[in-house]
Amino acid sequence: MKRVPCEYVIWNGLPLIRKELAESLITNFGLSQKQAAEKLGITPAAVCQYVSHKRGNKTIDDEELIKEIKLSSQRILNDTDDAMIKETCRICKIFMAKGIFPSGCDSCEHK
Repeated sequence: MKRVPCEYVIWNGLPLIRKELAESLITNFGLSQKQAAEKLGITPAAVCQYVSHKRGNKTIDDEELIKEIKLSSQRILNDTDDAMIKETCRICKIFMAKGIFPSGCDSCEHK
């Protein structure tokens, strides 16, 4: 059965984005796992699984993506609550443009 691109993003992409953002908040900005969880709107247990590579276990080597993730984590740290949603979508669009995630369907807003 053929899967829609959004299904891939939900099962594989979102965990990868959350892992990268959690790691960036902890590594680059000195947040605890609990603080990172609060900023990301997820549980501390989920952050623990992300940083221990039990979820979102793909590695990002692209320097441009790493810079964009750090920028997003800084915005999430400093901006309002809706920054998490905006930055997650922004990173997802970049991943799609780079071919890391399958491109969206006709109804996807990333075009």
